[in-house]
Amino acid sequence: MYGVGNRRRSSDMIHETLKMTAGVCAVFLMLSSPGSAATSFDCRACETAERFYEAREEALAWTGPANAHLLGDLIEAVQDASTHGLSPEDYHLATLEALDPHIADQDSDELATDAYLSLAAHLLAGRLNPVSMEPDWTAARRGRDLAAYLQGAVSSGAIRESLEALAPAQPGYAVLRDALAHYRALAEEGSWPVVEAGPALRPGDRGPRVAQLRARLAATGDIDAASDDAEFFDEALATAVRAFQHRASLEADGIVGSQTLVQLNTLVTDRVRQIEANLERWRWLPDDLGRRHIRVNIADYRLEAWNNGVVERTHDVIVGQLFRRTPVFSGNMSYLVLNPWWETPSSLAARDKLPAFRRDPDAVNRLGFQVIDRSGNLVDPDTIDWVNTPAAGFPYRLRQAPGPLNALGEVKFMFPNQHNVYLHDTPSRGLFAQRQRNFSSGCVRVRDPLELAQWVAADADGWTPERLMTVAGGNTETRVSLARHIPVHILYSTVVPDEVSGVRFLNDIYVRDQAVL
Repeated sequence: MYGVGNRRRSSDMIHETLKMTAGVCAVFLMLSSPGSAATSFDCRACETAERFYEAREEALAWTGPANAHLLGDLIEAVQDASTHGLSPEDYHLATLEALDPHIADQDSDELATDAYLSLAAHLLAGRLNPVSMEPDWTAARRGRDLAAYLQGAVSSGAIRESLEALAPAQPGYAVLRDALAHYRALAEEGSWPVVEAGPALRPGDRGPRVAQLRARLAATGDIDAASDDAEFFDEALATAVRAFQHRASLEADGIVGSQTLVQLNTLVTDRVRQIEANLERWRWLPDDLGRRHIRVNIADYRLEAWNNGVVERTHDVIVGQLFRRTPVFSGNMSYLVLNPWWETPSSLAARDKLPAFRRDPDAVNRLGFQVIDRSGNLVDPDTIDWVNTPAAGFPYRLRQAPGPLNALGEVKFMFPNQHNVYLHDTPSRGLFAQRQRNFSSGCVRVRDPLELAQWVAADADGWTPERLMTVAGGNTETRVSLARHIPVHILYSTVVPDEVSGVRFLNDIYVRDQAVL
């Protein structure tokens, strides 16, 4: 029987449903004799390991002359965990390296099994439970019977290959792994030069801070360090600044202002950790995001419409404010609504609309709101004393008629969810001119939404682009049912693949990266 009696057994992190604990358990190791494993360690995969050994009638898998090569492969795989942004020491690396693999030893074997299963689970579904980071998380996580999977890997001798195959196959994950290797190599060269604080630097400027800027950009390969006049801000340096600004998701104007300076002086080690956090987020996602699907990256203020692995459309979006955050979750879009009524959420009615109506009672009619009492009866807004109407227990329901001032604009895209969050148009289109666009109360406002509607409704029966455009902008609410549901993934990623610069770094607008690290 698998020997768990002498193990400090923690809750099983790896089993059929992959119910992870939030964090990596500490490991307590003491070599009892040369070549032997620890007499005590926190068993993080006990139930899965028990099933693994029972299926092989307690035969050892890693130790002894016949198995020594497998232990060597496992050690190499654990060392490679760092390329995924994981810490090899979380998988007993030092103890595994100290073992004599030719000595058959049950304790050593069980330790190696725990290392494999822990690493396998983390590559498959993440080191952390996303719900502990994102309470609204609803995306289906990847699952697998890891006991049977390990048995297959041992039988075929494909230890490293089997672990590598568990990592996300999404191209974006591979891009971030490459970026991690690149920035770790930069970190090994030491800290990059700092650009001292001061006035904005522009092309044509001269001085020691320009030389610092040149040295800083040379450290990341944006410009050749050699220059006939290092202290002169020439066009080559301006081009390098614009390339850096693009990579930092800033306006690429070639001027080093305060925001660019902050990004220039961000530590290379912080960039490494930022990439590691976002590799973890990739591991939380399912393998299949949908043939046709929509991704919204909150931190990038960007929507992408995907079809067969290709981005067919991109749209700027406006997302929730820091204290009214857009939740991270997945849903299935089943219909869209042209010329929608806006059923104002009760929280927004009391928090936003009541103060506005107190200041300007005429706004109720001017903006097209209906007021409904608790009995479901329409109430003439001119008969309401808005100043003395309490916010607590706000006694009315508000709904806004379709029209040019409607908060949802000409279209909303519905993927029913517990958060009552959806994509929609907005009458406040001037806000899309801002680079930082976290202005909403949680829903996602979309730029050029009727163009997205045409993409979404491409298979909707009878809904040509011409008909969509004709109906939109009217005063009659019209539902457009989709022939096939379209998965919608609302994500939060602060490092994203980029065709120009490899990756782009984004501001952590909701301050979530640190919790993942």
